Amino acid sequence: MNTYHIVINDDMIRNIVQTDLQESMDLFSIKQVLYFLILGVFPSYFIYRINIKKRSFKKEIISKAIVILVSLFLIAASVFMFSKHYTSFFREHKALRYSINPSYWIYSIGKYLSSTVASKDIKLECIETDAKITTHIGEVDDHTELIIMVVGETARADHFSLNGYIRETNPLLKQEDIVNFSNMYSCGTSTAVSVPCMFSFFNKSDYSYKKGISTENVLDVLVHTNEIEVLWRDNNSNSKGVATRVTYEDFKTPKTNTICDNGECRDVGMLVGLDEYIKQRKGKDILIVLHQMGNHGPAYYKRYPKEFEKFTPACKTNQLEECTKEEISNAYDNAILYTDYFLSEVIKFLKTYDDSYATAMIYMSDHGESLGENSVYLHGLPYFMAPDAQIHIGSLMWFSDKIKEDINMDNIEFNKDKRYSQDNLFHTLLGLFEVDTKVYNNKMDIIYGDK
Repeated sequence: MNTYHIVINDDMIRNIVQTDLQESMDLFSIKQVLYFLILGVFPSYFIYRINIKKRSFKKEIISKAIVILVSLFLIAASVFMFSKHYTSFFREHKALRYSINPSYWIYSIGKYLSSTVASKDIKLECIETDAKITTHIGEVDDHTELIIMVVGETARADHFSLNGYIRETNPLLKQEDIVNFSNMYSCGTSTAVSVPCMFSFFNKSDYSYKKGISTENVLDVLVHTNEIEVLWRDNNSNSKGVATRVTYEDFKTPKTNTICDNGECRDVGMLVGLDEYIKQRKGKDILIVLHQMGNHGPAYYKRYPKEFEKFTPACKTNQLEECTKEEISNAYDNAILYTDYFLSEVIKFLKTYDDSYATAMIYMSDHGESLGENSVYLHGLPYFMAPDAQIHIGSLMWFSDKIKEDINMDNIEFNKDKRYSQDNLFHTLLGLFEVDTKVYNNKMDIIYGDK
């Protein structure tokens, strides 16, 4: 809280519980050790050594009662004297309650435990188990579909040169015939919320953790058709429960990811071996989800190989407050530059299947990131108080010629700057695979929907 100016609410507690050692180590520092020693261990030892003189039970009760009564009197007097000011102040500054220590993080732990315990015995609600494909894109040539969905990490829209950013962070993508959605917004401000929400049937206004884990998502609906194969490859912490019922592969370690350096496994390594996977599923539609490490902070400098360090000097520490804003942006933009390379490699991979599949790539980041604006870093602020940097996300699509023949590209281009959100993904994926199901909402489909 003191270093990155985040708040500890129940979503942040969930992030803590669902993270892994590799992610946690990015936050580790000498400064943190000193905090624990000077403000935690040493004062605790001092208190432990104090010889407490115990009084009789009756005297203790009287003493405590006096303290409580005096405290209540002072509280009541303060409220009475300044109620007019308190009422307007807290009404205008609701966010302050998130910073009250230690009460708010204790409350948040209780709220997290309550929702988690209450969710233990929840039965999974299946949706549209009779879903089926009505037609295939390119049906005349009997082509099946190969779609790659890239789930980005911490990529804010205003640092994409595709969106007018002054630095050239998308030199390779601008050479491709892509559709850039400049006005895309996330469902949450953290991976633990946004990733389950974006694949969920529920809109942001209806979504909750309980609903997310108790209801099937769009991947399940696609699998119900018995004609679509779904693979999730993860170079992040995990799928946050989204890929529980589909084929899941962990690409965070050299055991599976063949492209790693300096302890970091690169996103591009998730493309290795996909040819064999596709070959074994000939004749079936395929959705491959690649979950990036992307721009995961605060150690942005670890997220890209040395040859992508175009913007210098780059911040080379996880203690972002020790770097200048320019150094932080340099490291962050270098990571965006590597994502640009990764996405261009995904498109290059899909182009090799032009003859046998109708191919497309969808890219959508999970959330954005604060880079020190107003002394706020990282992400995870409650949505209502989150700055635009944490919720306005990078998003784009690429379509092969076979898919372009079946969709109205002029319509998509015309609407590309319209405000969209992760709520649209569920229906866009169903529409792209032409799945016949009652949960499909044509108006929410970015590609085929009525505009």
